[in-house]
Amino acid sequence: MSRLTLAKAKEILKKHTTEPSLFTHAACVSAAMGALADYYHEDKDYWEAIGWLHDVDYEKFPSEHCHHVRELLAPEGVDEEDIRIIISHGYGVVTEYGVCTEEVEPTTPIMKSLFTVDELTGLIHAYALMRPEGLDGMTVKSLKKKWKDKHFAAGCKRDVIQRGFDMMGLDPAVVMQCCIDGMTAHKADIGLDK
Repeated sequence: MSRLTLAKAKEILKKHTTEPSLFTHAACVSAAMGALADYYHEDKDYWEAIGWLHDVDYEKFPSEHCHHVRELLAPEGVDEEDIRIIISHGYGVVTEYGVCTEEVEPTTPIMKSLFTVDELTGLIHAYALMRPEGLDGMTVKSLKKKWKDKHFAAGCKRDVIQRGFDMMGLDPAVVMQCCIDGMTAHKADIGLDK
């Protein structure tokens, strides 16, 4: 099988998703994953593709998120390893429905990155929406203040983000900066090109 590309990921996601907010989230996670691929000196397009496709089953199966990834992606010719990477972002996460997602432990840098940025990009996006400048000029220092304010973007699971930071073994500031940089570079895709 050929390696997953961002173009292919976008084509596949359109078949299973209609909600504009889910496309915005896909763009945020994809952008952050691309920046982390640069950090790790990995294939940027591939990491962006994984990020774009990570919630492929969410709209159709929100109460069973990650349990239907394989059935949606295998017929598209997506490699089993790519499917496992995508499933791993739900490791040990309890959804709003109280159901733990399928258990594939993040063991590689791409898995750990996806696990972490899924929630972290939500926090960054929420902060960008309230700033007149959007993503432009956002600093890690100011983001950390929002991180500490539990009332801000309360739906973002900070415990999951922290578990991700711990898994990655990187200074949270490094991961935050990568996410800010990646999202800023793709602010038009995210709808924040003010």
